[in-house]
Amino acid sequence: MKAKIRKGDQVIVISGSTEDKGKRGEVIKVLPDKNQIVVQGINVHTKHQNQVQAQGRTVTPGKVRFEAPFDISNVMLVCPKCNKPTRVGISREGKDAKRVCKKCESVIDD
Repeated sequence: MKAKIRKGDQVIVISGSTEDKGKRGEVIKVLPDKNQIVVQGINVHTKHQNQVQAQGRTVTPGKVRFEAPFDISNVMLVCPKCNKPTRVGISREGKDAKRVCKKCESVIDD
């Protein structure tokens, strides 16, 4: 099934970790084969990196913070027109398919 959330969309976390619940962020990456999403500033993990030398490059050691992917069902799209979390519908006109806000019925794709 095609994901209704795309890269660059504004989303709000509706379930999952209590520290991230209710936060808004921009979608960095969508992983449709795993049904997961990466959102800027949400689900941030810390990895302790050792110094590694590979192919003539050295990776500096230390703590690396990164956004980890989580399930796409834990977020809702925020409509750019009404600025509220909403479900997404599909409107078809000829061969074109547009995403539509279920609350204000405005077209999300420009």
